[in-house]
Amino acid sequence: MLVQSSRFHFRFLFPPIQKRIPSSLSFSVASSAMDSASPSMLFLCGKSSSEWEVAKSLKINDTLNLPNGGKVSALLQSEINTFRFGEYAFNVDLFLNSLSTKRFGRFLIWSPLLPSTHDVVSHNFCELPVGTVCVADTQFKGRGRSKNAWESPRGCLMFSFTLQMEDGKTVPLVQYVVSLAVTEAIKDVCDRNGFPFINVRIKWPNDLYLNGLKVGGILCTSTYKSKKFNVSCGIGFNVGNEKPTTCLNTVLKELSTTPNEFRREDVMAAFFNKFEMFYDIFINQGFQTLEELYYRTWLHSGQRVIVQEKNEDRVVENVVTIQGLTSSGYLLAIGDDNQMCELHPDGNSFDFFKGLVRRKLE
Repeated sequence: MLVQSSRFHFRFLFPPIQKRIPSSLSFSVASSAMDSASPSMLFLCGKSSSEWEVAKSLKINDTLNLPNGGKVSALLQSEINTFRFGEYAFNVDLFLNSLSTKRFGRFLIWSPLLPSTHDVVSHNFCELPVGTVCVADTQFKGRGRSKNAWESPRGCLMFSFTLQMEDGKTVPLVQYVVSLAVTEAIKDVCDRNGFPFINVRIKWPNDLYLNGLKVGGILCTSTYKSKKFNVSCGIGFNVGNEKPTTCLNTVLKELSTTPNEFRREDVMAAFFNKFEMFYDIFINQGFQTLEELYYRTWLHSGQRVIVQEKNEDRVVENVVTIQGLTSSGYLLAIGDDNQMCELHPDGNSFDFFKGLVRRKLE
């Protein structure tokens, strides 16, 4: 297949249903204002005795640390009740009792205040069991695209977890499996609790939208070591923080006549229960097995956009229609001239559709 590429940007031919806004996960702040010289408290928790033994070993050997010399204080699950964290603290027991996985989420690191959950799992990847999750009530150096830093407020579900992969071609696709697991987890929580249906949608490549507003995002990073890809996946989702945009509980209140609320613990447990099932399908059968469900959840099928391409000293406009994803995980589109093309991200933007690279497929 001959591939030709050229740089371009495009605009929507018809306005999309979502509104373009700064990140709804959080609001940017000077992280130094919230930074503290005190060590970050990390409570090491587990689903079973095997995870408890890992926790004891990590604490005894003082294994865990943060980037740039950041200090941590490792404590065991049994020590949580010796502190008073208030009603907004993550309920570790509630999460673990709702978890039904065999691998993911069974070893849990919880912190009431942390610079970044992603830094904890990625920096200590080789010291932690694969599938470890780190969750924080508040984080002040959360990571976004292109190293953007975001403060994430109370009520936002913020967690990162690890997985290990061997096939490098599938690594870029895992973010789509994560996105799909989030949307299906919300549906599952609604079904189990009798909540009204809440339709969280996927905006390619890694954002989550509700009623036209961004309510979440996914960040996956990887390193290659010993012939394996060590992948750290971070998720931020507005569960109870209605600002700066909206959240699950705000929408639920608008739809329900009873005082129901989503709990972060239920959402995170439902996520891992779904993700483990989807991930096994993804690894054993490929992403194409999940594509139909993914396309029912994303925002872009049939979306028409105007592509502006530079051709020497002229700008040429062409209309393309998004068809789906290519095998490598980029957007597949077709022009009015029936020319198929692949759309790649180009740079960093709050709206990924501002700038892409188009590759014609022949």
